[in-house]
Amino acid sequence: MTDQKLQVIPLGGLGEFGMNMMAIRYASDIIIVDCGMMFPEAELLGVDLVMPDLTFLKENQGQIRAVVLTHGHEDHIGAVPYFLSEIDVPVYGTAFTLALVDRRLEEYELEEEPRFIKVKPKQVVEIGPFKIEFIHVTHSIVSSVALAITTPLGVILHTGDFKVDPTPTDNELFDLHTLADYGKRGVLLLLSDSTNSDRPGYTESERAVRPRMEEIFNRAERRVLVSCFSSSIHRIQLVLDLAQEYGRRVSVIGRSMVSVTEIAHSLGLLDIPDGILLRPQDAMNLPPDKVAFLISGTQGEPMSALARVAVDNHKHVSVEKGDTVVLSSRIIPGNEKAIFRMIDHMARRGADVLYGSMNPPLHVSGHASVEEMKLVLNLVRPRYFVPIHGEFRQLAKHARLAEHLRFAGLEESFVMESGDILEIDHHGARRAGRVAVGRVCIDSGSVDDVVQEVVIRDRRHLSEDGIVLPIIAINRHTGRIESLPEIVSRGFALAEDGSEFMQNARQVVAKTLEGSNQEEKTDWGVMKEKIRADLKRYIVKETARRPLIMPVILEV
Repeated sequence: MTDQKLQVIPLGGLGEFGMNMMAIRYASDIIIVDCGMMFPEAELLGVDLVMPDLTFLKENQGQIRAVVLTHGHEDHIGAVPYFLSEIDVPVYGTAFTLALVDRRLEEYELEEEPRFIKVKPKQVVEIGPFKIEFIHVTHSIVSSVALAITTPLGVILHTGDFKVDPTPTDNELFDLHTLADYGKRGVLLLLSDSTNSDRPGYTESERAVRPRMEEIFNRAERRVLVSCFSSSIHRIQLVLDLAQEYGRRVSVIGRSMVSVTEIAHSLGLLDIPDGILLRPQDAMNLPPDKVAFLISGTQGEPMSALARVAVDNHKHVSVEKGDTVVLSSRIIPGNEKAIFRMIDHMARRGADVLYGSMNPPLHVSGHASVEEMKLVLNLVRPRYFVPIHGEFRQLAKHARLAEHLRFAGLEESFVMESGDILEIDHHGARRAGRVAVGRVCIDSGSVDDVVQEVVIRDRRHLSEDGIVLPIIAINRHTGRIESLPEIVSRGFALAEDGSEFMQNARQVVAKTLEGSNQEEKTDWGVMKEKIRADLKRYIVKETARRPLIMPVILEV
């Protein structure tokens, strides 16, 4: 066995945010650590989700033994349904992580029943030549673990996403002792989270959010609406506890918020006080100082619950003068415009909107800052180090940090990107070429609509069904339509200009505009989405064809 090689192959998540996925191969056995997705950039028109390209794994399908998950965030589990539709292997994870995966699988029809194997921290499982111990770590989602993977050549320590929280709200401490034990015995390779490598000091504890939240509940005279990531069980628990303390009932709004809350409660990870929950339809009838909302949509996604509430488009909830709205989350880069537009809508209604950095904070990161990274490096003292999870600048910073520590035993740091192969044997570690990696764009959340390249998808779409461009001239300031919508098509015959079909199509667009309120009309993202949906419905019904619909809103 002495000439066997150990290969570490990142298939996503290095040099980019999201799509975290790592293949670890020894001889002819492969395990996959995490299997995440990412949300598309604006230029990927018509694409709902982006998954890692599985070409390399399909070519080596017979060698794959299992998928091992570190925690339940979408950028670590989102591609599991897509992966399982191609490759049927067992999936290991904590009960909460697997419950979140199971929720995603409801949208897919798999040929085989998935094989879930629940694990707990401190548990050790054997998969082929790998012995894996699960180590509890603190992060912004509960039930997160690091992995100590013992191979015939030595131990690989994969931190997953983590921060070192000295006072976690559930009192489940980061298991630094086990990390240190492995460090004493010798670690061949450390793979460590780099997300906040450009942030000095320590990341604040989850408990740091409580003083600010207490102050909000204490001084709010009317309704309190708190929006956070639905996976932030600690934050949801805090809102429920404070609501009980201040005599408010809580209504949970938004599909993801409702389902994750139910899962966490059923697994005993969330304590919901008796009688505190309230149906959304009853919430607006209670005195304003007796109700609070937990609502999803922190990133201003056009059809999310909070975005709809902001423009009075939610069937049960609205924001009124004097209400307090709390965005207890970070602003993900790229989402600023949508978020600030949503905040504007609520501020216009007289709500007090709290967001961004404050002291005490409204939100704390779930990722380690520089001092915690140093702590992990010093405890583990690996022979080789590969920073993971982050864009290239963050990986490079993390690698420099390890080299500056100059602890005994560190031979080399490797700044790798998705697709690079790190090969280790008895002679040492080296880069050993690349494997095929890339993105698979998925439309409508359906596995059947997988497209390897967005350009090919668009070309095929255009060649089969053409393109329809509804052109609307809207006054930027008043939201008034300057003239009847025009409809231009290429590769899709809308018949001559005066035909009944064309007139009806223009009426559909006009009706959508008339049925929208003033603020929706000035919010182009929302308007384009509504026009696209309504016109698509009409064209599919009339012609059974699906042209690419790209609304163009002209600023006049």
